[in-house]
Amino acid sequence: MDYKDYYKILGVERKASADEIRSAYRKLAMQYHPDKNPGDKKAEDKFKEINEAYQVLSDDQKRAHYDRLGSAYSNFRTTGGRPGDFQWDDWFQQQQAAGQRGNVDDMFGGTGGAGGFSDFFRTIFGEALRSQGRSNPFAQESPGYEQEVEISFQESYDGTMRQLQRANGSKVNVRIPAGVKTGSKVRVAGEGPDRSDLFLLIKVAEDERFERDGSNLTTTSNVDVFTLILGGDADVETPTGKVKLGIPAGTQPEQVFRLAGRGMPTVKDPKVKGDLYVKLKVQIPKYLSSKQRELIEEASRIKF
Repeated sequence: MDYKDYYKILGVERKASADEIRSAYRKLAMQYHPDKNPGDKKAEDKFKEINEAYQVLSDDQKRAHYDRLGSAYSNFRTTGGRPGDFQWDDWFQQQQAAGQRGNVDDMFGGTGGAGGFSDFFRTIFGEALRSQGRSNPFAQESPGYEQEVEISFQESYDGTMRQLQRANGSKVNVRIPAGVKTGSKVRVAGEGPDRSDLFLLIKVAEDERFERDGSNLTTTSNVDVFTLILGGDADVETPTGKVKLGIPAGTQPEQVFRLAGRGMPTVKDPKVKGDLYVKLKVQIPKYLSSKQRELIEEASRIKF
């Protein structure tokens, strides 16, 4: 059995950070995803290899376990050992004797899921599970594959649908719930390669109208100076359209108003929404009529 260099597969250094690993994975996954390469067996195999590497290197426990093997394998090759002669069983026994395999079961959340992975993966992780008395360490599907999906801000507010194309050419509609944010994952059961789960990794496009903080939103509204002084109504953008905001007389520039329940819906219960915070920006007129100028000059001479 050949050693798999997961770092080389993702094109990252061994000291790569979690963000660097995630970025490299997303770039390669987009390039080799079966939806972009229908009927291309080589691209599909490469996609599986990329996902396998990511499943290991994105998990601290799996990565540490894999790095210990990599160090032992590197030393073996440095001393002149041939790849096919590496004694996998001896390494496993050394790890067990050193007490470095007691938490391998936790790597799979107590399920031992390793279906759809290579023999190399099954050996370095599955063998560890079998040594702990697990009768069928590959009974469940793989942890899943990720595919990035970008949606608009409005789609994240309303919820939306995406149509995915399977490797066989058929299509499936996937519902993305209201309230998702960048980094949210939507699970699509059994739609990944080898009937594994597919996870849609959500990226929400920026919207110039709103800033988001959890389920709360912040926006700005331009209000003329006369409305701030005398009071009145201001038009405010919300995700569902414009509403009227009552401005009390004497309101100061940059003052913030809270519109309860006008923010983003929560994923668990779309009926529960955050708040919308409105910051007022004063709008000074560039041109005044002679009458307006006269009245303002008169007002300026009156002491408060």
